[in-house]
Amino acid sequence: MSNSLFNLSGKIIAFSGATGVLGEAMSRYLAKEGATILILGRNEVKIEDLIVKIKSEGGKAEGFQCDVTDEDQLKKAVEEVKKTVGRIDILINAAGGNMPSAVIRPDQNFLDLDAKALKKVMDLNYLGTVLPTKHFLPLMLAQNKGNIINISSMAASRPMTRVMGYASAKAAIDNMTKWLAVELAKKHGPDFRVNAIAPGFFLTEQNRTLLTENDGSLTSRGNQIIEHTPMDRFGKPEDLFGALQWLCSDASAFVTGTIIPIDGGFSAFSGV
Repeated sequence: MSNSLFNLSGKIIAFSGATGVLGEAMSRYLAKEGATILILGRNEVKIEDLIVKIKSEGGKAEGFQCDVTDEDQLKKAVEEVKKTVGRIDILINAAGGNMPSAVIRPDQNFLDLDAKALKKVMDLNYLGTVLPTKHFLPLMLAQNKGNIINISSMAASRPMTRVMGYASAKAAIDNMTKWLAVELAKKHGPDFRVNAIAPGFFLTEQNRTLLTENDGSLTSRGNQIIEHTPMDRFGKPEDLFGALQWLCSDASAFVTGTIIPIDGGFSAFSGV
């Protein structure tokens, strides 16, 4: 970009969850802006597919297969990153999601909660953010500078029916984002930053059947969401790019401990 404040050229970004719908869009955008993307994921085929897409668009990418909830696999990935590129500038923790068995449906109540499924959702979203941060942080400490971006959700600050486990996990990520921002700045200096983006409602493979019918029309839940979104639409992946680039770049050098809502006004609207 012409404005050097927002320039990402030469940045090396480790990115978990990059093969998801929103993760792929974000990683491809950041690569087009000049960053090298280190894709962290479980599925080798999806990793390779994304590498091909990024390189076909003129970007740079490397893949590292690992489960972000498995510390042994993370240690191995960090060693491979050291050998391949030597450092990272930014860590984006986008691995996460929900699962049907962890949802309390309208025909259920709290007593129907599946504790094992709840634990899996907490592990995927919360530990899937904490553990990569723990293992990749030393690469940042080695150069006395680091930037961590977590992915929160509207469900963190505005608890919603059904998704108790997912909402609780994302609320924990909000808290951890603020806690770690203070921890790193106090103990390692002002060149360490930790922030999060909190997307509103975007259509993904995980929520498409919850929000839309087979013919594309809205479900009752989809209608409720649109009615509570002043901009009167779901988000598009490209709606995330501006805030993401700002947080990745030097333009946000004095920003840490924040959760940025990208939600079409959902969090500002009381419903009346």
